[in-house]
Amino acid sequence: MKVACLLGPWFEDSEFKKPYDEFKRAGHTVTIIGLEAGKVLPGAKGREEVTTEKSIDEVRPDQFDALLIPGGVSPDKLRAHQKVVDFVKQMFVAKKPIFAICHGPQLLLTADCYKGYRLTAYKTVQGDLLKAGADVVDKEVVVDRNVVTSRIPDDIPAFIEKSLSLMHSLVGAR
Repeated sequence: MKVACLLGPWFEDSEFKKPYDEFKRAGHTVTIIGLEAGKVLPGAKGREEVTTEKSIDEVRPDQFDALLIPGGVSPDKLRAHQKVVDFVKQMFVAKKPIFAICHGPQLLLTADCYKGYRLTAYKTVQGDLLKAGADVVDKEVVVDRNVVTSRIPDDIPAFIEKSLSLMHSLVGAR
């Protein structure tokens, strides 16, 4: 599958790197999309530095099969840009798999892609989702139809497992 990874500055290093590596190891293509192509983005912990491959202006949701939204400050920075929010909304409406961890669900909230879904997120984002009327639970990973969410870096193994499982079930259905 072709996975779009929306990434901005100060992403949570492990929430990007571990799923990115495992998705690629499983044979999926992952494209790092930011506000501009060729931009070097620092990880919040200083362990990773990533160069964006495409800008949000160069891509369309129909070019991808799934969406990865790592946490950290990145989702909050990205949700200030309407093209990013529209991209997320279009992926959601198309019922493509969306994988959002930690602060990643902030983009789902801004794109109005949470109603009727059970989700989890970092504890402060859980509160925002609850106030918006989302069905929120405090579990390491939640899968609801096409959306996989997790809370914190400790949840990454379960997040990766459920994300890959969803992608593989869809590849097998093709």
